[in-house]
Amino acid sequence: MSNQPRPGLAAKASATSGSDTWHSTGLEGVLRPLHLADGPHGLRHQPDEGDHLGIGGSVPATCFPPAVGLGATWNPDLVRRVGAALGGEASAQGVDVVLGPGMNIKRSPLCGRNFEYVSEDPHVTARIAAALVEGVQSQGVGACVKHFAANNQETDRHRVSAEVDDRTLREVYLSAFEEVVRTAAPAMVMCSYNRLNGVHTSQDPWLLTDLLRGEWGFEGVVVSDWGAVVDRVAAVRAGLDLEMPPSGTDQAVVEAVERGELDESVLDTVVERLRRLQERVSADTSRPLEHEANDALAREAAREALVLLKNEGGVLPLATDRSVAVIGEFARTPRYQGGGSSRVVPTRVHAALEGFERALGDVRFAAGFTLDGTADPALIEEAVAAASAADTAVLFLGLPDADESEGYDRTTISLPAPQLELLARVREVSERVVVVLSNGGVVSVAEWRDQADAVVEGWLLGQAGGAAVVDVLTGVVSPSGRLTETIPVRLSDHATYLNFPGEHGVVRHGEGVFVGYRHFDTLDVPVAYPFGHGLTYTTFSYSELEVVPNGDGAWTVSFTVTNTGERAGQEVAQLYGGVEQDLPTRPRHELRGFAKVALEPGGSTRVDLPLTGRDLSVWDPRDQRWSLAAGTYTVAVGASSRDLPLRGEITTGGDRYVRPLTKHCTVGEWRSHAVGGPVMEEIIAGFPGLDDLPPEMLEMAGSLPILTLRTFGLGVTEEMLDLLVDDVEARRQAAIGRGEITG
Repeated sequence: MSNQPRPGLAAKASATSGSDTWHSTGLEGVLRPLHLADGPHGLRHQPDEGDHLGIGGSVPATCFPPAVGLGATWNPDLVRRVGAALGGEASAQGVDVVLGPGMNIKRSPLCGRNFEYVSEDPHVTARIAAALVEGVQSQGVGACVKHFAANNQETDRHRVSAEVDDRTLREVYLSAFEEVVRTAAPAMVMCSYNRLNGVHTSQDPWLLTDLLRGEWGFEGVVVSDWGAVVDRVAAVRAGLDLEMPPSGTDQAVVEAVERGELDESVLDTVVERLRRLQERVSADTSRPLEHEANDALAREAAREALVLLKNEGGVLPLATDRSVAVIGEFARTPRYQGGGSSRVVPTRVHAALEGFERALGDVRFAAGFTLDGTADPALIEEAVAAASAADTAVLFLGLPDADESEGYDRTTISLPAPQLELLARVREVSERVVVVLSNGGVVSVAEWRDQADAVVEGWLLGQAGGAAVVDVLTGVVSPSGRLTETIPVRLSDHATYLNFPGEHGVVRHGEGVFVGYRHFDTLDVPVAYPFGHGLTYTTFSYSELEVVPNGDGAWTVSFTVTNTGERAGQEVAQLYGGVEQDLPTRPRHELRGFAKVALEPGGSTRVDLPLTGRDLSVWDPRDQRWSLAAGTYTVAVGASSRDLPLRGEITTGGDRYVRPLTKHCTVGEWRSHAVGGPVMEEIIAGFPGLDDLPPEMLEMAGSLPILTLRTFGLGVTEEMLDLLVDDVEARRQAAIGRGEITG
């Protein structure tokens, strides 16, 4: 900044806050106001400065499938194209940074904002989110990943403290953010509203500075969620660059510097980060808006997001020689996005009913239910009459719009009772029943799926979702979506059932690392449909598993996928790694790679997926490091977390890490230590009679910290123990120097 004007203290303080709802503050000759806009799945650009809350009307933009749909595609290449289209529309509207994607883990199916998030799994979340970031930023527009961190519910979201142990935080709730920051370099990271282990994320120096910048190397700008800042000075000191929208507290920052409570260099750093950001982005308002092309892309993405859960008797695709009754108001008035700050004004909306009329000609339609979920017996009777006069009934069921939104959570995963009654009545008069679901978070299916021959999880699919549903149901394309979250049999089977959404301002993540399928699969809990599940109109087989070591704790897992059916289709091949344990301390298996492959009938392809030591590691909270223990690990490949026909093993010597020993380590830890063990055995041999002790006494002694040995009349003093610790540490350092171990 040596050749630029040097702003004064008050000006620099103002740069740490927005100038209005959607703009940062400019500094003459140094910073221009940056234009921010919502856009997880479509640009929500408000004209001028926007309304006070920033949630009012916006200019029309392509509404792509929300993250729940994009995640279900399991197709990063497709998502990258969606990101590029989104970035192009943002650039044309003069937007510098798009606020998205949302990356929070779907801890509970009740979270009201799950439609904005990708998955219950951090690996697929990271892959999809990174692709969207890369696509957006390829157009000269910045992306802002959110909400950092552990924002997994809407209940009391501004105040609640997410109590998460260190290992769970690293392995589940931070790992997707870490991967996206390291691989895709997003322009911004948005902190969340909640507290994390008692500290508001907007003013958590460990989260925003030590971890995000120091450990992960993030070089972009940290922005608050809108209204998330509680203590402005503490937030700036912790590493928050930009408060949005402005709270009128700039003077508090100035006074903190003047009192010596905040170093002025912190403000200089913020200005420099904002300056680097403005150099990264280059909106181009002269570029044309590609609404027609983007609508076609939205339709393609929606097609791949649809998940065929069940298809008994090959009822799908619909036969052209059979009459169809389309039932359900969602077919005429589609639900295609959730409520809150991500709500887009679409450029157009495709209704499934219109698509069926174009594809099949004359179809019978009956609303069947009201959009608000209230019972209407007359509508049910009309639907029964329509179904009885057709060969196949296609029912569009789902959640009312008001059930899913930012700001509050659901209390049930059941469909509305009038819709279940409608299904039961239609089943009585129809031989073929197809159910298409419209929902942003999973709904219970176990109690009614036997009444349907086919079930299609239709999620919220964006503006072209209705057309995409017709494309899939009529066989124009084969379904290829897969579940990124488990559908439980009952809500009470879920790992979070007793710990969501918490009480008294605290939510305890008591399930630890056993989130989603990690819980269901480790404990063999029955599920309605497992993570990764999805059918298509053909079949696939897996064969010829090969695991090849690449050195440096890395492997390539190779296998062959073959289309064994009579139609073209896409398969999502999934790689899981894990370890067998009698008393599990880690999940049985975890997703570590996937590939979506398209094959013609009879076609085969060889798939190569990388696997690293980090993929097999766990976070060690004692030594604050990723730890790869020596041993044998399982490798499994297949079509879902419970359909894994190929299995192999990897044996590794681990990372050879040997931690330091202290006086507070137990006798057992000393005896099993690579360096301290032989020394401890020599010491034990010097005490005659120990070998004659009963086994239970030796076992009990193993749990004693060696510091307690000074109290048993053995002649051991604390000074002797200090010398022992120093001697073993010297030996450990020497072994590290020789490359025998790491430390």
